Amino acid sequence: MLCKSGYHSESKAKEYKHVCKRACQRAVDRLKAGALAVEAVAAALIELEDSPFTNAGMGSNLNLSGEIECDASIMDGKSLHYGAVGSISGIKNPVVVANRLLSEAQKGKLSAGRIPPCFLVGRGAHDWAVSQGIPPCPSEKMATKFSLSAYKRNKRKMELAEKIDTGHKQTKKRRQSSENVSAVLSVRTLILSGLSSDHLARANQNAAHYGCGCWAENACNMNPYSTAVSTSGCGEHLIRTMLARECSAAMQSEDAHQALLEAMQNKFISSPFLASEDRVLGGVIVLRCCRCVEAQPSQNIQGILVEFLWSHTTESMCVGYMSAQDSKAKTHISRLPPGTIPGQSLAIEGGVCRLMSVVE
Repeated sequence: MLCKSGYHSESKAKEYKHVCKRACQRAVDRLKAGALAVEAVAAALIELEDSPFTNAGMGSNLNLSGEIECDASIMDGKSLHYGAVGSISGIKNPVVVANRLLSEAQKGKLSAGRIPPCFLVGRGAHDWAVSQGIPPCPSEKMATKFSLSAYKRNKRKMELAEKIDTGHKQTKKRRQSSENVSAVLSVRTLILSGLSSDHLARANQNAAHYGCGCWAENACNMNPYSTAVSTSGCGEHLIRTMLARECSAAMQSEDAHQALLEAMQNKFISSPFLASEDRVLGGVIVLRCCRCVEAQPSQNIQGILVEFLWSHTTESMCVGYMSAQDSKAKTHISRLPPGTIPGQSLAIEGGVCRLMSVVE
């Protein structure tokens, strides 16, 4: 299952769907070859990082200094181990580093009883990756024409907004008429709103944070359902609400659709941690499964009930999903209902897949 929330233009809908299909197919191919689920997830994310149409890896948004810094995280629902990198530069596929951290953590303690790291950032993350044999990639080679033009456009908007902000402060100091002050405030509000919808050029800050970018947890005595959650959107909003972990916890309710609806409404849109925000922007995909047995006259049928749901407050979200039984991946660009306001309302969709097998 894959997601990318934000704004998806109709003109590029085919490209967005195509990259999601390729990523799904890559993961399923790995599973059919006998790979572990974590390895399949990493393979799918590498496909996304290599695409110039996603804000991850190749073609990522540039930060305010004109550099590419990436985040990535991955979590094993069985061992509950976690690996992540933040603000890493010069590595083509950040998820490879995160996955290596995860696998190293699963090996146990280091010499002298040291606990292996689960989260590395910046230059230290880059150097550790290189020491593990992961090849470096010059940051300038990861930029694309689209990301460079977006950086220049957003930088101009920010510079204009700062000039207007400075002009507003100088106007207040000179104590000019209230009409002039009101005019400056109105223009400033419009420009800041435009910057928000265009997405500032910066690193995707939510992906690496524990409980915010992803969460996975297998069923146990206390939890009847296994869950896997991934988020996308405004990093600051996802971090302050720990949205991935909150949605995973909510999925232990019987009605998954209603549980996700309430979690997104109460833990995200109406979260007290975001009370000062005018618009709360984010998206989440959830995979939930449990074992079930259905008695038949001649045999017992045991299978896995799989539910896949997604929800978002952003204008749109592109999702892709595929099971090992499918011949090809399914993709969909979900959009908010007409007339609703991004960041203040939400869309929620999903489906159920029942995979059955004979128990001897």
